[in-house]
Amino acid sequence: MNKGDLIEEIYQENDLTKAECRKVVDSIFDSIVDTVSNGEVVRLVNFGTFSPSPRKATEKVHPVTGAKIEVPAKVVPKFSSGKGFEEALKDNLEAVKDGAGELEVKRK
Repeated sequence: MNKGDLIEEIYQENDLTKAECRKVVDSIFDSIVDTVSNGEVVRLVNFGTFSPSPRKATEKVHPVTGAKIEVPAKVVPKFSSGKGFEEALKDNLEAVKDGAGELEVKRK
C-alpha cells in the first residue's frame, strides 16, 4: 500500500471527497513529522510510537577503494509497533521457510 492507496481506502470507507481524504492524510503525516522533528514522541495507542533516535558517529570503509569514510552523528526517526499492531500480525501472518530455506511471510 502506498499513500495513494491509503487515501483511496479512506475515501471508500467515509463520506469525504478524495481531496478531503488527501488533506486529512497529509495533515496527519505532517503533524507526526513536525512533532518528531521537534524532539518529541508521538504515541498512538495500539498502533505504535514514533520518536527521534540518535546515532553515534561511525567510521566506514569504502568497498571499492578501501578509503575510510567518517559518518557524522545524526538523529533518525524510529518506529516501535504497539501491542495491537503486533497482535494483528501474530493473528494473520506467520514466518515460514521457502524452498531455499529462507524465511518469508505467509498469511495464516
